[in-house]
Amino acid sequence: MKYEKPGTKVLRLILLIVMLVFILFPFYWTFLTSIKPENELYGDTVTYFTVHPTFEAYKNLFTTTVNFLSAMGNSLIVAVSTTLVTLCVSTMAAYAFSRYDFPGRKALMSIFLCNNMFPTVLLLIPLYTIMRKLHLLFTPGSLILAYTTFTIPFSVWLLLGFINDLPMSLEEAAQVDGCTRGKAFIKIILPLLNPSIVATGVYIFMQSWNEYTFAMMFTNTATRTIPVALKSLIGQLGVQWDLLTAGGILTIIPVCIMFFFAQKRLVEGLTAGAVKG
Repeated sequence: MKYEKPGTKVLRLILLIVMLVFILFPFYWTFLTSIKPENELYGDTVTYFTVHPTFEAYKNLFTTTVNFLSAMGNSLIVAVSTTLVTLCVSTMAAYAFSRYDFPGRKALMSIFLCNNMFPTVLLLIPLYTIMRKLHLLFTPGSLILAYTTFTIPFSVWLLLGFINDLPMSLEEAAQVDGCTRGKAFIKIILPLLNPSIVATGVYIFMQSWNEYTFAMMFTNTATRTIPVALKSLIGQLGVQWDLLTAGGILTIIPVCIMFFFAQKRLVEGLTAGAVKG
């Protein structure tokens, strides 16, 4: 066992504490701002803690100013639908690219990769025109269609690497036992891909949950999502910091819950294929 000097351990611990403070302080400051009373929030003195916390901002967020509960529901519908649609399409596409050799395979994969090179702002006007002609404008369907357009290519690349690591002998053995290619995919490949699918699903959900540009263009007051609802708290005459930070804290709660239940599968999926042999 390699000997480590006590000074090295102390230095490593100090660096770890500094990194944790650097990462966690913005979340602490956001929460602190959301529970500060008005005299501390808009006072001349900056305070790093509060003696008289108040949760009035969280109450006002749902009762006044913006319909935040409706925005959370819209975001949840869009994010979950986008995740399910993208995972279904990406998993089958990645399997086809991995197991079949067909003309244009490499060209299509290159096109998928190039899709992420273009900024989303560049496609706003064409997508807006398409959504209007499809009568999807100002509906959750417009966001689901737009988000799947951008999340499918990268998801295919993610899942392709995981599927390539699975040996063909597993499917061949299943086919020898009487399974068709489809049954072998469902019964053999999909269970092995669960951690990778969870990791990809987390990426898709995060992209859909936090996206602002398309949500601003393709929604109205009734269908707007959380990022647009939070933006409405920033006006020309000032920023409602208490409501804005309270909304930010509530926004990260579903993501934290998702990470809590999926962390084991997420780590397995992110490290899949890292070690071979």
